[in-house]
Amino acid sequence: QAQLMESGGGEVQAGGSLRLSCAASFQAFTDYPAAWFRQAPGKERQFVAAVSWAGDSTSYADSVQGRFTIFRNNKKRIVFLQMNNLQPEDTGVYYCAADGNWGRIVADPPYRGLEVWGQGTLVTVSS
Repeated sequence: QAQLMESGGGEVQAGGSLRLSCAASFQAFTDYPAAWFRQAPGKERQFVAAVSWAGDSTSYADSVQGRFTIFRNNKKRIVFLQMNNLQPEDTGVYYCAADGNWGRIVADPPYRGLEVWGQGTLVTVSS
């Protein structure tokens, strides 16, 4: 069964940094675009960043452009989200997802039918 497991969440003060990791259990992950999403309390899930299967193409939400970086290591089947200059509005549960279709993974609003979702990791940014 294909699974994704996120880690690296935690609490940080505004201006701080965190690196999230998402480890995949399935070999086909290396052929799949992957993305990070987040959901703040009481709000809809939103797209954060996506990376192509080869890691040579990325896409970011305007709100994180220049502060967050998504990248992947296909040998280890892990996708990362480096988050710098975190702000309280970045607080939420961060989910990673993988899907064989780039268009679906960068869809706005997020396409809930993506093939594989992780369980999420909580990021809390205090002011």
